[in-house]
Amino acid sequence: MPRQRLKTTETQDKELQRAFGDEKDGATRIRYQAVRLYGQGYAVSEICRITGCSRTSLMEWWSKYRRQGVSGLRDHRNGRNRAKLRPTQLADLRERLNLYTPRDVFGPNTYTASGQHWTVEDLTRAMQNWYGISWKTRASYHTLFARCGFTYQRTEKVYKSRRERQVAEFEAQVEKN
Repeated sequence: MPRQRLKTTETQDKELQRAFGDEKDGATRIRYQAVRLYGQGYAVSEICRITGCSRTSLMEWWSKYRRQGVSGLRDHRNGRNRAKLRPTQLADLRERLNLYTPRDVFGPNTYTASGQHWTVEDLTRAMQNWYGISWKTRASYHTLFARCGFTYQRTEKVYKSRRERQVAEFEAQVEKN
């Protein structure tokens, strides 16, 4: 025998409606709307179609609402992977990246042959050395570069093992012939 679904009271429905109207954040508004519809007895499949949420999310939101009320439905995610850095650290990083090249920091052990331009790999090492922080994805480092005012540049197509003196001699020999 299926369990009977709990419904919201008229007071709870008005509270959810008022919270929905006052809220500016889209994700939180969807939660209010979904829970309100569920509490009014709408079919789960219909609520998921209207709001674009999954059944699992709807059930989690309903459970949070039953335990914590409207405040439990607020979106508490900060969504900022870079939040590992405090604003002062971000300002310090921006200054360091503009002041130093990877060669200044790591010597000849940089990802590019010249060591003049920052790469994700060099930034990864610098972040670990300077702040003890690392991220799982390259995209997080790309975002960090953007936050520091850097833009994407093509990498050098030069091998690290290349001997510049021998290359210069070879090019001079080619020009003579």
